[in-house]
Amino acid sequence: QVQLVYSGGGLVQPGGSLRLSCAASGSIFRIYAMAWYRQAPGKQRESVAGITPGGSTNYADSVQGRFTISRDNAENTVYLQMNSLKPEDTAVYYCNTFPTYLVPWGQGTQVTVAS
Repeated sequence: QVQLVYSGGGLVQPGGSLRLSCAASGSIFRIYAMAWYRQAPGKQRESVAGITPGGSTNYADSVQGRFTISRDNAENTVYLQMNSLKPEDTAVYYCNTFPTYLVPWGQGTQVTVAS
């Protein structure tokens, strides 16, 4: 079974940056569109950025211009560079296939934006 391993979350001040990584144990990344999702306390999980196997990207309006998604198919890893972070970006961040969730979510990585 494919497992997702996250890294890069943490506590950052408003205006700061973080880079998240999500590595898969199998080669599923190479053939599926991938996305980063987030879930804030008391809210539903939402997608924030997606990337096709060929590298085309799309972003939620709330992160457009601040977040950048990328992927390394050879390393089965997807990244999320987050700049100009805001308190409302605080959430647990996850990756998965898009638009259908095909693998277990894993524990995600906590991002907290606070001064």
